[in-house]
Amino acid sequence: MRIFKRTHMCGDLRKENIGEKVVLNGWIQKRRNLGGLIFCDVRDKTGITQVVFNDKIPQELFERADKLRSEYVVGIKGEVLERESKNMELPTGEIEVFADDLIIYSEADTPPIYIKDDDNVDDNLRLRYRYLDLRKKKMQDNLTFRHNLVKLTRDYFSENGFTEVETPMLIKSTPEGARDYLVPSRVNNGKFYALPQSPQMFKQLLMVGGTDRYMQVVKCFRDEDLRADRQPEFTQIDLEMSFVDVDDVIEIQEGYLKRVFREMKGVDIETPFPRITYDEAMERYGSDKPDTRVGFELNDITGLVKNCDFKVFTDAIAAGGSVRGICITGAADKYTRKKIDKLTEAVRSYGAKGMVWMKVNDSEVTSSVNKFFSQEQLQEIADAMKAESGDLILIVSDKNKVVFDSLGFLRRHIAGELGLLDDNQYNLLWVVDFPLFEYDEETDSYHAMHHPFTSPKAEDAHLLKTEPTKAKANAYDIVLNGVELGGGSIRIHDRDMQEDMFRALDMSQEEIDEKFGFLVEAFKYGTPPHGGLAYGLDRLVMLLTGEKSIREVIAFPKNQNAQCMVSEAPGVVEEQQLDELGIRLK
Repeated sequence: MRIFKRTHMCGDLRKENIGEKVVLNGWIQKRRNLGGLIFCDVRDKTGITQVVFNDKIPQELFERADKLRSEYVVGIKGEVLERESKNMELPTGEIEVFADDLIIYSEADTPPIYIKDDDNVDDNLRLRYRYLDLRKKKMQDNLTFRHNLVKLTRDYFSENGFTEVETPMLIKSTPEGARDYLVPSRVNNGKFYALPQSPQMFKQLLMVGGTDRYMQVVKCFRDEDLRADRQPEFTQIDLEMSFVDVDDVIEIQEGYLKRVFREMKGVDIETPFPRITYDEAMERYGSDKPDTRVGFELNDITGLVKNCDFKVFTDAIAAGGSVRGICITGAADKYTRKKIDKLTEAVRSYGAKGMVWMKVNDSEVTSSVNKFFSQEQLQEIADAMKAESGDLILIVSDKNKVVFDSLGFLRRHIAGELGLLDDNQYNLLWVVDFPLFEYDEETDSYHAMHHPFTSPKAEDAHLLKTEPTKAKANAYDIVLNGVELGGGSIRIHDRDMQEDMFRALDMSQEEIDEKFGFLVEAFKYGTPPHGGLAYGLDRLVMLLTGEKSIREVIAFPKNQNAQCMVSEAPGVVEEQQLDELGIRLK
């Protein structure tokens, strides 16, 4: 088969190319036959060029052009001419190519989805025919953006002394928070590898091994329920540095993000970024990844209402909880009772049993709990919230986690409903000094908030043996507009402290030796102090491209059931394969 060697991509031609002989390859976007003229839009990843065939060309060529249909793959030779009817919405809209030769590389059936960005097709259909969906300009732009971001990432960290090192994909299963994906071993029947949830222990071993500064763009795997910004396999920008403290790690990352925004978005962000503690983030915003583009900060009115007649408040306080609220400026008239009821239902998913509302007017304060409070008491609460006429107050009472989660959700959700979240505003900040341990109600036990290799703050190191749940972690998260871009910590590098950490997690010596013995052993031979951070690459690309789901920036993502709709994975395997692995299905 003949192949035309293209001279230009379809989105490249401009007025400056008029008079040139060119060769294009691509797909037919659409075709129009006007009798003596056939117009075709030819598309590749860069854009579209209009191609014209007229009846002055050889009859056989004109007849071949008449057979063209959407998604045929073609090669075109011709001359660039100025277009009579210009389309200024297209970068190539001032020119067209007058064709004098054509190859049809392959024909196409009518595709099950339209190849255009605004097709509004069902997501499952898009994933089923992902290879067609990828032809859309938006998808190609997203993949190109991702490629350029990864290239910038490698360049930046290489310039700053980092070495990219690949770590193993088949590792030992260790408890890191989520379920592992397990891979049975044929050679060692009855034993299993795990796919890495992160390269955490291996990058620490690289520090023991003298690599000094490590980075990797790496696949990670977690067997957990999916959502818009979560996939079973995802990509991290993984980093580790020796002989550093928190400030050193943060300085390198701020330089990286400043370069990302300048080169990828044309935005000059100011450094250093603000830093707030975990406790301050929860108290002010109800979230450890606060969106600071809007106010609506939390107000604690526990002391104000502890002796009131409203049992819902006093019971929550008696149980060790709190009563807190947010004031939404000028929103009293924008939220009807029906809309407020929807908000109340929404916070139930965060564990709240209900929500109290108040509307502040010039003459009075109206509320869903009017019968339990005098007008003076309601006004006192409004004053504590710094509310003015026209403001809406929303109050939740329960244990602190429920209160924080509920109000943290409400402030961002309502800001979105009111159109107050500017996608062109980039508020970056660091959240630091996390708790070292986090309580899990389901198991009635504590677990490491980040992971068991996170170092306590120096002044809290002694608490590991006495009151570990009071210790703060030498950990830090980088947050952009209410989304965690990445997180990291200074690691434990002392083997005794590492074993103390494991014991604080109620691990026996046998468990420590079985699951982490190789790491503890490595620490016997001289370990530098070290720390690092990992970004979620998919999430970073999603935010920078303005997408709402990481599926839009991954070539072949899984659906909500962790299935690949193209290849139909996971699938069944033959009995012989199971026999070789020593596995029998129930």
